[in-house]
Formats: sequence, C-alpha cells, structure tokens
Amino acid sequence: MATSGHNVDNVVRTLRESLKTLGFEVYPFKIGWYNAVVSQAHQLKYSADTLAVVVLSTPSMFENSFLPFLQRCSWKDIRDPVDQCVAHAISTCVSEHFSDQSVDISYDYEMQSNRKPKFLAQTAAHVAGAARYYQHTDIEDPPWGNKKMFGVCIHPRLGGWFAIRAVLVWKDVEVGKELQQVPPPDCVSSQEARIKLLEKFNYNWQDWTYRDIVPTEESYSTRQREYFITPPAQRGALLRQWGFIPETETKTVNNI
Repeated sequence: MATSGHNVDNVVRTLRESLKTLGFEVYPFKIGWYNAVVSQAHQLKYSADTLAVVVLSTPSMFENSFLPFLQRCSWKDIRDPVDQCVAHAISTCVSEHFSDQSVDISYDYEMQSNRKPKFLAQTAAHVAGAARYYQHTDIEDPPWGNKKMFGVCIHPRLGGWFAIRAVLVWKDVEVGKELQQVPPPDCVSSQEARIKLLEKFNYNWQDWTYRDIVPTEESYSTRQREYFITPPAQRGALLRQWGFIPETETKTVNNI
C-alpha cells in the first residue's frame, strides 16, 4: 500500500517525538537502500520501497530510560536489563502510536534460526545517514595489508558514544521519491584519522578511545561507564550495590 510523503513524515515525526526524551534517535530509510549493499543472505524480505527506520540510543538513554526502567521493573523476568529496557521503550511507542499498522521490530541482539543477525546494524545506520560506517575498504593503502579489520560507525555529533538498537519496518508503507537517501557525514575524512580509528577499534576497543576520534557533544556519564565496563556476569551485583536490586533477588543477580 503506497502512502503519501505526508503520512511518512507523520510516522517519523511521531517516533522522534516519542523516543527523543528517552534518549533515542530515529532515521528513516528504504529497504532497497539496505538490500543494495548487503549480500543476498542478509537482505531483508520486503519490497525495495518499504519504509524502515533505524533506532540509535544516545548517552542520555542511560539516565532518561534505563535507570527509570530499573526502578519500576519486575526482576523475576529480567535477563539483560539494557536489551529489555530498549525493547520496552520501542514496543511501547509502537503499540501506543501505531497499533493499527503492521510494524516488524528487529533488535540488534536478535538472531535468525541460522544464527545470522536479523539485520546488519552498522550497515543500516550508514544507509539511513545516521552514522558513517568506516571499513577496511575506506583506506587507500592499509598498513596492515590483507589482515581482517572490523569496521565501525562514527556519529557526526556523538562520535562512538552511541549504540544501534533496532530496525523497525512498516510492512504496508511504501515511499517514493519524497524520501531521498542522504550520505552520512564523513566526519573522519583523512586517511590518517581513518587508520587511527580502525586500529584503535580493532586493537584497543576496550579503552574506548576510538569513541573520541571526533569532538563529541555528549558522552557516557561516569555511572554509565562503570556499568558497561563491568563484565556482564558482575553487573547484577553492581546494580544491587546501586540499590536497584532487592537483597532477596539473588538468583536474578546471578543470571544478569
């Protein structure tokens, strides 16, 4: 079902207004843009003009959405608090504003039956113009030769201080020329800086310095850094120390 540009604008505007205060950004794209740059095995099974959006979390998500989620959640069913917080925020938005529309939601942590990810997160962010995906092929004369180097997305305002959380697809909404593809800003433009970025990401990703490859408007708070630096198996104990998990929830703490 084709829709007008006005209706597409309404979808995107409603999403942005609903999710911005929770610490998320929304960028629309056409399925065809994504499918044109991935292998057939990773293509999304929708028509080329189907409307999709990629959702990013910004640093403010931790304080605006995650910590409030911890205060009101039932620990009995919690396994990964961040993933479940993101899923709750996005699914609530969709059910409140798009209950009469058919929307498929895929999260970054979800896998298909063949163990392939449901979508390639960094590719989705790149084709939507949200963050540029810097890869080995962006280096003219790579100093590491043919050695495999993983690529990384850099946001023009947030550097590496963000995460790609989900892709939403409006199954019955097709868009035309009113939605034009805009390349993501090339904020790491020099070859020297690109080499530095990929080397920091591949060799020293745990020190997070790659995230500051460009000046940023916002980065993770001290508490947020402590949470993500903590190994996943120990995060439950950290949340108990912060006062978010009751002393009686020992089993849940060990499973987070």
